[in-house]
Parts: sequence; C-alpha cells; structure tokens
Amino acid sequence: MKSPVVKRSIVIAGHKTSVSLEDAFWEALKEIASGRRLTLSDLVATIDSARTQGNLSSAIRLFVLDYYRGVATAARTQAVGERIPMASPPVA
Repeated sequence: MKSPVVKRSIVIAGHKTSVSLEDAFWEALKEIASGRRLTLSDLVATIDSARTQGNLSSAIRLFVLDYYRGVATAARTQAVGERIPMASPPVA
C-alpha cells in the first residue's frame, strides 16, 4: 500500500530541501501561493522563516490549516452579517 505522504524537493533561500506532505496539503499550498502571486518556493521560505519549532513539513501543514480556518471564519462572518437586518432609525 502506497503511503499518502509524499516527499517532495523544493529550493528555499537558495538551498534544496525536502518536505513530506500529503497531496491535499501540497495542492492547498500551491493554491495559496498562486492566490498571493508568490512562487511556491517563496511561500515555503516565508513559512520556514516564521516557524518557531517543529519541522518544516509540520509548519506547512499548520500554515495551510490556519489559512483555511481564516477563510472559513471570514465566510461565516460575512454570512452572519448578511443575515442581520439593518436597524431602523428611531422614530422621533
């Protein structure tokens, strides 16, 4: 049985490294990079420089999770805002 985790090579900050990620995380990372008009290498370098502990693969997974949690929160906030009717001004 093939492992769902795939090791991929990427160049960040001028050096080659590898990360082990599931396809879903890799695809999400590429979508985020594209949406931000960054190369995949630039986005991973940013994630790498911001991590305080753990390995790069874990940092990438947490970054993707945090990104999509933010997207979900924004969508919920917008949906709630659309359902709340504007208050009528008080009648004098």
